[in-house]
Amino acid sequence: MAEKNDNYKLLANNKKAYFDYFIEDKWEAGIELVGTEVKSVRMGKVSIKESYIKVDGYEVYIIGMHISPYEKGNIFNRDPLRPRKLLLHKQEINKIAGKVSEKGYALVPLQVYIKGNRIKVEIGIGKGKKNYDKRDTIAKNDQKREAMREFKESFK
Repeated sequence: MAEKNDNYKLLANNKKAYFDYFIEDKWEAGIELVGTEVKSVRMGKVSIKESYIKVDGYEVYIIGMHISPYEKGNIFNRDPLRPRKLLLHKQEINKIAGKVSEKGYALVPLQVYIKGNRIKVEIGIGKGKKNYDKRDTIAKNDQKREAMREFKESFK
């Protein structure tokens, strides 16, 4: 979804989502923010580790996304954990709602980034992993890390 080019800046990444779920499909969504939240996000003070996404009728909300209050915002600062509306097309929302209604599927935020002048959230639909799947993932990551270590040592 998010191409790495000149006007792309990654702000937050949710590695745990890739560990806990098999991500099957991804969407790019805008996010509805107020002024001081935008300033704080642009400074990189955002976290999506404990957040999830809820579909409510024809609207999609991200819940638990933490945006630290802007230091110079005083009375204009909002609650750091308030639910925020995600901006998607109606057809996308219908497709997502149909997928989430199936057993075992969850909608999770994958990353927050700036694309051009806009703040975007990449969301993914994922099927939950079992414990043995998670162990397999850990084993594969260890093998990759060991292979990279041996590869680097071979050039010394």
